[in-house]
Amino acid sequence: MMETLHHWFDLLLHADKFLPMLISEYQGWIYLIFFIIIFCETGLVITPFLPGDSLLFAAGTIASSQGTLNIYTLMALIFAAAFSGDNSNYFIGRFLGPKILGLRFFRKDYLEKTHNFYEKYGGTTLIIARFTPIIRTFAPFVAGIGTMKYSWFLTFSIIGNLLWINVCLWAGYLLGTNEFVKTHFTLVTLMIIVVSLLPAIFQALKGLFNSQRS
Repeated sequence: MMETLHHWFDLLLHADKFLPMLISEYQGWIYLIFFIIIFCETGLVITPFLPGDSLLFAAGTIASSQGTLNIYTLMALIFAAAFSGDNSNYFIGRFLGPKILGLRFFRKDYLEKTHNFYEKYGGTTLIIARFTPIIRTFAPFVAGIGTMKYSWFLTFSIIGNLLWINVCLWAGYLLGTNEFVKTHFTLVTLMIIVVSLLPAIFQALKGLFNSQRS
């Protein structure tokens, strides 16, 4: 397990070196690999550790600097992967909701609170979660458990995915020829991870502060 996590963490930080090797080895099949990674990272609650933001950023830099990837093909493919992953996760959560209710230790009022939260703030939550590693994996699942209205889920899933994909891919594409980015890719990747985690850290600190005040 630790070896697997180390492998993915290494890929996360050094995607600029690993991706050209994968492209060279798999050629056009690299798009399918991208699809599988993004789908699993978004659609399966057991794989939140897979690279997302950094993978898109690295793919954008390679599309810009090396031309071995097509930015528009990436946009279409990754949107399809993220959107289908979101929806799979939502319906898995919705299917498991009644099963969870049958567990003795589960409190039904928690499900009611979750449902009310997603009806009120679900759209904003889904969009913010899309830019936050790990949380974006669980948000659709929890929305399904909370039986968020599907039409609302669908709308904000599309908006969140379009924003996320365009920001990450085009940031990489526009900065792909920048010497600082090429020389300090690992540092830039770490900065992306830190920035993407800030909303979750802010909300956690806000919740802790509010709980101490009450």
